[in-house]
Amino acid sequence: MNRTLVELLHRNAEHASAFQSRFDDVQDGQRPEAVTVCCSDSRVLQDHMWGNDEPGHVFTCSNIGNRVVQRTEAGEAVSGDVLYPLEHTGTDLAVVVGHTGCGAVTATYDALTDGLEEPPGIEHCVGLLKPHLEGGLELLPEGLSREEAVNHLVEYNVDRQVEFLLESGDVPDGVEVVGVVYDFQDVYDGSRGEVHVINVGGERDVETLRDAHPAVEDRIDRVWEY
Repeated sequence: MNRTLVELLHRNAEHASAFQSRFDDVQDGQRPEAVTVCCSDSRVLQDHMWGNDEPGHVFTCSNIGNRVVQRTEAGEAVSGDVLYPLEHTGTDLAVVVGHTGCGAVTATYDALTDGLEEPPGIEHCVGLLKPHLEGGLELLPEGLSREEAVNHLVEYNVDRQVEFLLESGDVPDGVEVVGVVYDFQDVYDGSRGEVHVINVGGERDVETLRDAHPAVEDRIDRVWEY
């Protein structure tokens, strides 16, 4: 058997021992307090970034590009894995979690600028991001490196996903939608692994957000105010 799997199973045994009694309150259902939409990236520690070790506390979704959008026969719709906890478990907070150096945003940027081709499965995911990032290319400041352009578009992508949730009639009233960026590349001022709030309910102005949320004003920041 693959050594990595053996190691993972050993670690799982430790996990199971530590969590033996932590599932008692969620045996028959779940009422998570937040749903997070993260990018499928091995560097994005989806539950660990929140210090979460409580089963049932956070409903974690992930996909390429931290998308809330899926394509249906009727057109674009809120992805079912995001909508489910909002519709059926009473969750009233949705957090879109982008991250610095995002490979999905990089691939979309390359596809829009150079016509990059990917295998069909990846092309499908990039194709879902393309229409939401195209407008951002025209707004990018001049003279950015490729890496800087990508990190600008990481924020732009989070904003568009937040916007899609806010404008969807499928998302129940009263759900708060927040956009954040997980930084492990020293793009923002702070420690590696910190989450930086960039959008709350569609508001993107940093000073406005800091005034409205003084308890977390040091965690509110953007690299791009467009």
